[in-house]
Amino acid sequence: MISARFAPFLFGFFLSMIMSFIISGASTISTVGLVADLPIFWLRAWLSSWVIAFPAVLVVAPFARRIVARLTVQPSKGQSRS
Repeated sequence: MISARFAPFLFGFFLSMIMSFIISGASTISTVGLVADLPIFWLRAWLSSWVIAFPAVLVVAPFARRIVARLTVQPSKGQSRS
């Protein structure tokens, strides 16, 4: 198993992989349509977008967490989480 200290990197790795795959697929289909070579076009688009998305997620995630922390209220110790 992988140490829990790598959890933020693994989260960013998988999140960027999945999100860039979905978005590049939608963009590729929008651009070229449902053509025979779609999987090749999609894979190329995904790889080039993932190379950018992974480091971007690692850099942007801390800022996003701070924004969310400022916009949300933490429950007090006596309150339930529902």
